Amino acid sequence: MFKACFVLAYGFCSCLILILGIALALSGVFSKIVERVVEKEIVLRNGTDAFDAWEDPPAPIYMQFYFFNLTNPLEMLDGDKPAVEEIGPYTYREYRFMEEVSFQDNDTKVTSVNTKTYMFQPDMSRGPESELIRTVNIPAMTVMEKFKNDPFIANLISSYMKHEDEGMFTTRTVGEHLWGYEDALLKAIHAFKPDVDPNFGLFYQNNATNDGQYVFFTGQQNYMDFARVDTWNNQSSLNWWTTDECNMINGTDGASFHPVLSKDEILYMFSSDLCRSIYAIFDTDVTVKGIPGYRFTPPSEVFANVSINPSNAGFCVPADNCLGSGVLNVKPCKKEAPIIMSSPHFYQADEKFVEAVFGMKPRKEHHQTFIDLNPLTGIVLQAAKRLQINVYIEKIDTFSQTGNVRTVILPVVYLNESVIVDDSSVAKLNAVVVEQYVLVNIPFILIGIGILLGGVFMLMMCRHKLPESTPAERQPLLTS
Repeated sequence: MFKACFVLAYGFCSCLILILGIALALSGVFSKIVERVVEKEIVLRNGTDAFDAWEDPPAPIYMQFYFFNLTNPLEMLDGDKPAVEEIGPYTYREYRFMEEVSFQDNDTKVTSVNTKTYMFQPDMSRGPESELIRTVNIPAMTVMEKFKNDPFIANLISSYMKHEDEGMFTTRTVGEHLWGYEDALLKAIHAFKPDVDPNFGLFYQNNATNDGQYVFFTGQQNYMDFARVDTWNNQSSLNWWTTDECNMINGTDGASFHPVLSKDEILYMFSSDLCRSIYAIFDTDVTVKGIPGYRFTPPSEVFANVSINPSNAGFCVPADNCLGSGVLNVKPCKKEAPIIMSSPHFYQADEKFVEAVFGMKPRKEHHQTFIDLNPLTGIVLQAAKRLQINVYIEKIDTFSQTGNVRTVILPVVYLNESVIVDDSSVAKLNAVVVEQYVLVNIPFILIGIGILLGGVFMLMMCRHKLPESTPAERQPLLTS
């Protein structure tokens, strides 16, 4: 009798364990527990790993520059299509520290400036910074564009340029193009207008400097706000564009993201380089150094023409002056220089921009911007920000220096700012991933145990036989 009760109790327990495992699996309770713990730990607060990584990123960051050397300047002045040759990379180690850090509003916000310093890496570059690159003369194009409708001043400037042998194109070293040089034309204008800087460089005054003060949310009140930008340079919105939507400052600065990511969410980022906010969507699952991640990429709609994405109407400057998909006129925020931003080789841009320049070969694997994030912690596993700086060129009748040049967006240089998670961070992430794996799989372990015990119970039932009836009970009843 005792043995039969034990078998039945054993069977009941196996069913209970199986039901419990299924219930826990369906509810996802252990996944939620892990997520709640991470949400509370990933906060910008002194003493946390998240704050230390935000303040001083442990992974090495590299900035690579690829220049487009112009090979047919004389033919271009005669109206031919420009031809360029990609030369690079010229690689710099990027050090970026959060400085002047100060917490505000009961530690719900933190202010800082992000100082970036670049150190040339000869062993990772194709040549020294002293290599010569020929490209468009951006200071001259800026000045000519500014005074093209004033014949008197235009004539004076044109005469000075002839005297100084200044033309539409210039040959400078890599270091000069990037970090600055004294320009003869700007120096002459500086004598009359002291507010005009006589020096020019694509990243002039951008080494060992910052792009202004940021105020970030710490994520203390809501994990979704982790590292989200509240204000930049004391402004909660921009003023370069023609619509409120385009002037919005959305998301983080692109270096940090909130934990517990889902594949269907949109990640917003503000880029002072682009003078606007952009967004990225889920692209594919990835694994970086054994750590699982989600790859997010900006879709083509981010830089699409208004016919495809009406929300981009505000980026057409002046109003209704839209260049096409894949390019962004940043003249308003670049001191009126005719700078056009795009992806390298006009990736995802209208085909007309690719066909207008010999040497353009857009390829997704080399020219796409992407961010690989661990979905639980939001930590950046790998990323590559790829941007191209172009110059808008057109014939200006009041300046003979422009010859018969055709209207074209000419590529000057593209950058690849990349990072991959360091080994010490991988070790920490591995511990988190293992812990998550174990906890999340507890319900399935219980289900397995329940099935195993149920199988044993069935075996016991088959082997167990009820007591046979006694001889007396087997005798037939006597009839009278």
